[in-house]
Amino acid sequence: MSDDWARQRTEAAHEHAARLAARQDAEHRQAEELLARFVEAARAADLPAEALQVKGYGGRGTARTPLHGWYLRADRTAAVATDGAFYVLTAPLTLLDRVRGLRPEPKRPPLVLGAGGKDGDSIDLVDALERLLPGWQDRTT
Repeated sequence: MSDDWARQRTEAAHEHAARLAARQDAEHRQAEELLARFVEAARAADLPAEALQVKGYGGRGTARTPLHGWYLRADRTAAVATDGAFYVLTAPLTLLDRVRGLRPEPKRPPLVLGAGGKDGDSIDLVDALERLLPGWQDRTT
């Protein structure tokens, strides 16, 4: 009987993990669509993009990147590039990184920036985009 119970629990855990992964994937796709629409609206509105920088952990310096786009958070730790890719702009920076710069890897965007952080540290992606370009959703189809 214990083998049967263990098998059922394992199957239930796998099913739960699969549902969670599917839900997260759907949220990422929705966020990717929002960013693509925002970039389209930003270009149409001639919203100036700026050079993006990576901040070192604990505020220890910055490093330039070849990327241009718009910062999504006031602390400049997340951004959308002009191609619609999402970037987390914090990293453990070496002296060489600060001198040469670096190219961060794009990440799948969340619907809530900073979710699970301290109170007041999170913001809905839609709200962050609205701060950058008020009424942007009305400019896209």
